[in-house]
Amino acid sequence: MSDTSPTARSAVRKTYKLYIGGAFPRSESGRSYPVTAPGGEFIANAAQASRKDARDAVRAARAAQPGWAKATAYNRGQVLYRVAEMLEERRDQFAQQIASVEGGPLDAAHAQVDASVDRWVWYAGWSDKLSQVLGAANPVAGPYWNISSPEPTGVVALLAPATPTLLGLTSVIAPAIVGGNTVVAVAPDACAVPAVTLGEVMATSDLPGGVVNLLTGSTAELAPWLASHLDVNALDLAGVAAGSDLARELEVAAAENLKRVVRPRAAQDWSADPGLGRMKPFLETKTVWHPIGI
Repeated sequence: MSDTSPTARSAVRKTYKLYIGGAFPRSESGRSYPVTAPGGEFIANAAQASRKDARDAVRAARAAQPGWAKATAYNRGQVLYRVAEMLEERRDQFAQQIASVEGGPLDAAHAQVDASVDRWVWYAGWSDKLSQVLGAANPVAGPYWNISSPEPTGVVALLAPATPTLLGLTSVIAPAIVGGNTVVAVAPDACAVPAVTLGEVMATSDLPGGVVNLLTGSTAELAPWLASHLDVNALDLAGVAAGSDLARELEVAAAENLKRVVRPRAAQDWSADPGLGRMKPFLETKTVWHPIGI
């Protein structure tokens, strides 16, 4: 009679890769680092991105930006809504990951996933409303039709907060891309696990490759290269301590090509109503004059 008792299996240790240009490459440096729970238990390995990886991500974002900006607002909204759908389908997986890396209860992790899904849906709804809210038909003294409309600023570098891992990352990526920008986001330390899983969601959500690029590793190592990169048009310092030396250094570096900079807040409540605060800084206003009645 055969033995049908279950046998012990060795755990499959996963190494999370980067997400660049719609693909999942390893770091060109070959480096990785262990992601551990707050109690020190090993969770997985994550790729430690390098300066070269940051340059590759910016290149991918720049290549994707014109096409994403030309997409209709309705189409961008559909894509963001699809991200929300796919994220909700993997709700339990994300909750398990959040609970393991943040150390909180599973109920709180599920609540964070739900809040992230809601936030993707919320920003998706703004895609075809930004022009009406932020644009204007301007009164002028003359036979001219004058209108202002918001346009994407280009490539945005985002320094995501370490916690809340998924909601914080969602809250910096979604407002930047809904208006037609492309992004390079740095997901630091243990944030790598839900971040790269979010990249897997994006890769299967009709989002064109290169619109979102995810780098995992050290914010202190990667941020200076992104802040000084002349093909990056804006910088979000959400994951940097407010008033720190690093924040000041990044602002100085960003000034070289007049990047738009969103400064970090000392006490950011990521669960609060986001409003327009993270969409407006990454939009520029284009004003068009057209003669009429001639």
